[in-house]
Amino acid sequence: MIALGGLFLSALLAATLLPAQSEAVLIALLVQGQYPVLTLLAVASAGNVLGAMINWALGRGLARFSDRPWFPVAPAQLARAERWYHRFGRYSLLLSWMPVIGDPLTVVAGLLREPAWVVLVLVTIAKTGRYVILAAATLAWI
Repeated sequence: MIALGGLFLSALLAATLLPAQSEAVLIALLVQGQYPVLTLLAVASAGNVLGAMINWALGRGLARFSDRPWFPVAPAQLARAERWYHRFGRYSLLLSWMPVIGDPLTVVAGLLREPAWVVLVLVTIAKTGRYVILAAATLAWI
């Protein structure tokens, strides 16, 4: 059970703006073969989606402070992010699994007041899909 908790935590942290990686943990547990694949996929996905929703909530909460001088994003950067998000729409959240751009996308979705259910559905598809592909490739390799 400790391994599953570690997988959940690594997946959660990997989905936030903190530097972390969950793929290595998932692969290691798949290779060990001690847990059912579906259990590992569910735990990793749940942690990763929860991390993305934390980002969304942070973005949603930070939006009210965007006019403050200490706000972490310059107005020009925020405007550029808004234009990009509006150009590609909510379906850009299907890229939330990608390194570097995925985590900020979920924060921007919160800043722009995307409904939680939309973020939850799209991020779950993206992040679970990534883990399914990773697991299939790992199991085909071993």
